[in-house]
Amino acid sequence: MSGSEGRRATGHAQLDSRPTVTTTDGNQNITEVDALDVRQTVDPAVQYKMSHQRRGLALIFNHEHFFWHLKLTDRRGTLADRNNLKRSLTDLGFEVRHFDDLKAEDVLQKISEASKDDHSNADCFVCVFLSHGENDHVYAYDTYIKIDTITDMFRGDKCQSLVGKPKIFIIQACRGDKHDDPVIVQDSLDGSDKSIVNETEVDAAGIYTLPAGADFIMCYSVAQGYFSHRETVNGSWYIQDLCELLRKHGSSLEFTELLTLVNRKVSYRKVDMCRDINAIGKKQIPCFASMLTKKLYFHPKSK
Repeated sequence: MSGSEGRRATGHAQLDSRPTVTTTDGNQNITEVDALDVRQTVDPAVQYKMSHQRRGLALIFNHEHFFWHLKLTDRRGTLADRNNLKRSLTDLGFEVRHFDDLKAEDVLQKISEASKDDHSNADCFVCVFLSHGENDHVYAYDTYIKIDTITDMFRGDKCQSLVGKPKIFIIQACRGDKHDDPVIVQDSLDGSDKSIVNETEVDAAGIYTLPAGADFIMCYSVAQGYFSHRETVNGSWYIQDLCELLRKHGSSLEFTELLTLVNRKVSYRKVDMCRDINAIGKKQIPCFASMLTKKLYFHPKSK
């Protein structure tokens, strides 16, 4: 119950104990809204349930060519990314659907259809966007789409069958026009790349509510404001390294730990050859924003 409700309906009037500030004119103003804090024991080992009949749907929106009016260059190498992702996600058990160079209206139609699907027998959902981008939007063939427009369709108040399940969005696109510069590491590098993972199965019993925006994870190829690098033959740095680590550790390593390894692997790269001489020697660091509430593992499904 919110603290903004002055009295509880118990039959007896109770004084409001919210913090107040008395102003110079003698009026009292509320400075914060209190919330009833129902404290629960939080088990750090709790994992998302990944034993549904299906792993889930994975949509890949791949954009190589663009309407000439946008004055955007072709994204050579993106087909390698698309094929790499399709193979890696299929190996993890996803039903992969990919679409090439769709107009914005068609992209939003496909996403809307997916948000209205019944995901009740699926573990999770994945949506990948391979395109040009800037700040908070990505480009379809003919115009840009705000990333929030895509993700909002899968909020818990709009997509009931994915409530409490991971919703993974992977964005391979530039997010600005800055190059990331190399810096010298002063401390000795951590020589161990091994991670110890305890695969503990926990039965999460009980009924509880979740915020509509919970259980999303946004995976970006680059930090806000920076260029994202792509090779014309092998594809983008981020998708190359993400797919390699998914193949090696996707079924055993917790997903946010895997993404941290991807960050590290991409951070070791630098631009060796480029038509833009200002890009030579530049770096890149991916990032992810997690609204997950449990650990996420893609354990192999039993046959």
